Amino acid sequence: MDANTVTAICATIIALLSLTISFLQARAVRQHNRYAVRPLLELWTPRRHGGKTGVQLINQGLGPAIITRTILKLDGQVLGGWDEPTVDRMRESLPTRPRAMTIRPPRAIPTGFDSFLLSLDDFDREQHAWFADLIKQRIQIEIHYESLYGGEDFKAALHVDRP
Repeated sequence: MDANTVTAICATIIALLSLTISFLQARAVRQHNRYAVRPLLELWTPRRHGGKTGVQLINQGLGPAIITRTILKLDGQVLGGWDEPTVDRMRESLPTRPRAMTIRPPRAIPTGFDSFLLSLDDFDREQHAWFADLIKQRIQIEIHYESLYGGEDFKAALHVDRP
């Protein structure tokens, strides 16, 4: 092997290593960009005596959430999605009709979104004990969503792991 052959082999190895590093770096940048717009939906159940109480949907993430599907269960029975007909059917069985905001997929939930899905404006612990029981024990909500990139199937859930 002469010096030209050794130089050519070394140059080829360096080029292949450089190509590999460029590929890995591009992959890391794409992953970083996905995290830079990742939504994070959370369902909260604040109970404020004398104030607004219910199930609250919040997007704590860095990007909008695209809702792909929703599931509503009451006492373990699937009623359907969190859409107007299903939520209205659930509210008809309650002593007082709480306010509701429904979601029909696909829907974008912007960054910083903070709104009640189901609520009573002037909550009284004694008078509305049935509502506290509803949001604490009886109702189960799943919201499946993804980022603008799509395909992730993230999930926000309220009381889903209960038997």
